[in-house]
Amino acid sequence: METQLDILKRNGLSVTEGRKKILDLFLATEGALAHADIEKNTDAAFDRVTVYRTLQTFVDKGIIHQIPTTDNSVLYALCKHNCAQGHHHDNHVHFICDECDKTICLDDVTVPAVKLPKDFEPLHAAMIVSGICKECKVN
Repeated sequence: METQLDILKRNGLSVTEGRKKILDLFLATEGALAHADIEKNTDAAFDRVTVYRTLQTFVDKGIIHQIPTTDNSVLYALCKHNCAQGHHHDNHVHFICDECDKTICLDDVTVPAVKLPKDFEPLHAAMIVSGICKECKVN
């Protein structure tokens, strides 16, 4: 498994405490994180602007990807398929649990192709499925 240092160096980013701490959160999390989750879990060591800029840098470099939600907020998740700057390959379905609110990347379930009218060029497709996750279903 790649470490935060490997990821930062591979993407040509300087190694800072803020980047390491935020990347550690993504590496330790199975699902997606909201900006507020990241702020809370960095022990107020970094201000809101630093967190925002770090997230945007990670998105731009293809380290994390954004997940739109039904309430128009944004979640972030670690890219797992060799994404690169400007070329995200995380074309998978996202699942949001209605019970625990956890958002999970379903890496093996791809967004189906959409046939667009002539002269339309798709750049990105996102699909969100909501329901009850396996952990909540057992309980």
